Amino acid sequence: MNAALEVRTLLRRAGVRSHIFARFIHPDVAGEVFPLETYTANSSGAADDVIVYHASIGQAEVTRFLLARPERLVLLYHNISPAEPFLPYDPAFAALLEGGRRELAELRGRVSLALAVSEFNAADLRAAGFPDVGVAPLIVDARRLVGVPPDPVATKALDEVEGPVVLFVGQLLPHKQAHMLLAAYHVVFTYLNPDCELFLVGPTRIPRYHEVCRDFVEELNLNGCEIVGPVSDAKLASYFRRADLFVTLSGHEGFCAPLLEAMAFGTPIVARAAAAVPETLDGAGLLIGPQDGPLVAAEAIHEGLTNKVLRRQLVRAGSRRLEHFDPDRSRAILLDHLLSLT
Repeated sequence: MNAALEVRTLLRRAGVRSHIFARFIHPDVAGEVFPLETYTANSSGAADDVIVYHASIGQAEVTRFLLARPERLVLLYHNISPAEPFLPYDPAFAALLEGGRRELAELRGRVSLALAVSEFNAADLRAAGFPDVGVAPLIVDARRLVGVPPDPVATKALDEVEGPVVLFVGQLLPHKQAHMLLAAYHVVFTYLNPDCELFLVGPTRIPRYHEVCRDFVEELNLNGCEIVGPVSDAKLASYFRRADLFVTLSGHEGFCAPLLEAMAFGTPIVARAAAAVPETLDGAGLLIGPQDGPLVAAEAIHEGLTNKVLRRQLVRAGSRRLEHFDPDRSRAILLDHLLSLT
């Protein structure tokens, strides 16, 4: 949703009339987004108008809508997660992801401009049959969160944590492998650093997977671990300010915006070298291999917490890497692509 709002703001600043339409609208943004079925009433339907489609999951109804419209179509590809990790927890959601891949193929001949938010995503589109794909980095103002006043209650609670704090931020979804992070934390907590605490912050989209992670924490008596759930920006700022290490063992990311937020707060990063993560970091994190398990991850977490020289190197590298994703630079790249259609 943040990406769609950024694109709308960018186009309006350029003097282009722009609105957001969606099939499903979260109550938090109800005033910002129109229902998809109202599009015809709010559009001229001119063939030289442009629809920007943010693709990240299958929606057959949306695909049929796009195929039937006369406007030129821009595909902005955020990547579609592989279905396999979701099958044990939510087969219906896995089917939507599989459908998304098929729907991409249906849209190939309809797309006037294909854009991806990372080179990894661009390669994915090319493999799906899109011959000419541009890259427009995700617009992330990571430093904005640094300026958000931290939540006083959350800050007080975090200040009472005596040991080092490991932080994960992101949706609690199977492909992000929170279960692997919990297993690695079990090793750290049991053998390497019993004072270490782990906080997993972000929405819990798949109830069954949330239950599995919660049961894992309870069965292993991981008293220093908390699955926090979604939080306000103020609380998120509190967690980032207190974190000693940011960790993600995700197996599939089209970009991974929380990495930039960690860089903005000067937090060292440990991550899995999978999908777009190495591209996003470009040396600004300690990476484990795509197939490495909890033991290697635990060693990397311990190293990231205790190796002072490495920590300083990672913080400096993160600061340099963040400049590459300057939001104004990303906005200019995207606007150039979009205006190339005029």
